[in-house]
Amino acid sequence: MDPSTSAPYQHEDCVADLRQSLTVLLPALDAGLVERGRVGRLCLLAALAGEHALLIGPPGTAKSELARRLHLLFRGARYFERLLTRFSVPEELFGPLSIRALEQDRYERHTAGFLPEAHIAFIDEVFKANSAILNALLTLLNEREFDNGAGRQRCPLISVIGATNSVPEDEVAEAFFDRFLMRLQVQPVSAEGFVRLLQLDPATPWHDPPLGLRVSAREITALQRAASSVALPEDVTQVLAALHAHLAQEGVTVSDRRWVKIVWLLRIVAASEGRSAVAVWDLLLLPWCTAPDAAGQSRVLQWLQTRLGVHDAWSPPRLMRIVQAFEAQLLVEQQANDLDYDETGRLRFSSAELAAEVGDAKGGAAAPRMTASRRRRYGPLHIAARTRQIDELIWRIDGYAQELVCVERDLETYARAALWLDAKQLKAAQSNLQATEAIIAQLRSRALQARAGFAALPRLPLGAAEDAEPVPVQHEPLVDA
Repeated sequence: MDPSTSAPYQHEDCVADLRQSLTVLLPALDAGLVERGRVGRLCLLAALAGEHALLIGPPGTAKSELARRLHLLFRGARYFERLLTRFSVPEELFGPLSIRALEQDRYERHTAGFLPEAHIAFIDEVFKANSAILNALLTLLNEREFDNGAGRQRCPLISVIGATNSVPEDEVAEAFFDRFLMRLQVQPVSAEGFVRLLQLDPATPWHDPPLGLRVSAREITALQRAASSVALPEDVTQVLAALHAHLAQEGVTVSDRRWVKIVWLLRIVAASEGRSAVAVWDLLLLPWCTAPDAAGQSRVLQWLQTRLGVHDAWSPPRLMRIVQAFEAQLLVEQQANDLDYDETGRLRFSSAELAAEVGDAKGGAAAPRMTASRRRRYGPLHIAARTRQIDELIWRIDGYAQELVCVERDLETYARAALWLDAKQLKAAQSNLQATEAIIAQLRSRALQARAGFAALPRLPLGAAEDAEPVPVQHEPLVDA
């Protein structure tokens, strides 16, 4: 890429200019295409982070068109495109052998116009290449270097967009698959988008973005320098650690190298949106970086949406268990019986027993039995202790509900400046927070009902001996939200 020739200025200004350009470039990337906005957006994000994207889907789904458009977003970028088959040879990607070098006993290639000198590349049916090509690509994609003869040639590569109908399962393919940080499923348009597809005018060309808006090498350098100082907050780290453990439990392997690249991508996201720290909402991009297929990505997205913005110690399932513990205790205390004594301290017989008839002499008399037929009564100390426990729970629920309101406002602020997450993803996160709020409100109502039940327990008569303060209801420890 050719650097800009204007006078040098601060990196902050450079990143701000890039951010302004992205607000125009991103909508232009999928103009005239149907349901390809997310794919194009994430391909551009991967390129800005110096990473690669793999498009997985059937032919005829605009994969190559997206790659060609992506290349035109970068100022002065050289483009390389190739469709591979099982008969492809290294010359098709890396250039022909140099005859002059061979005459001098050197094995070198002419790389001008080929992949080693490209900035943006699109390789279709990338897994159909033989092992010799894939092994050379491994070094080029990861180290940006190409083994040309006895030496290594430095490559200006920004990003490779690979495409495939399916991912084969073998050792070389697995290593190559791991080089693509973004794994994006590209499917035919949905039933809702099919009508829009039919209404497209094929005679309307896609216009190249103005040269002044295209991303320059200097802007990429400035963005990556800004990203290097972006902070990774503790709450983000905790979610990443929890996701790491969850994926391991599910049997999904995510390499250490990939986790490092994921964090770098998150820092690029924050820097491109003018933030000094990664936000928890940035983690909604993780499904396409962690899971290898559409089903796994859907599960990761669902896992994230149920956790982001929800304090783990006060998640609805945990609160539900605490409220249920109080409700169960209330039922036990409401149904508890005491032995019934008369004024002289003797145990009463039930009226049914006193009315029993005496049998004849042979049969003998029916012996009356002592019963425990009176509901248990509770003193003020017991009832006050129970209601105090419920009051503490309600106070904490109210605090968490207020925290959720703040989280919703934070999400709204995030959404206004978001470049990389689409409206559908952000709407789903917002809906999850609202659903959590509704559950919290319902649990608060149940806690209030339990409190009223404890307050209405049968009471001991005035002057009766007071029970000791009850032990706490057995439930998970209350943790500050």
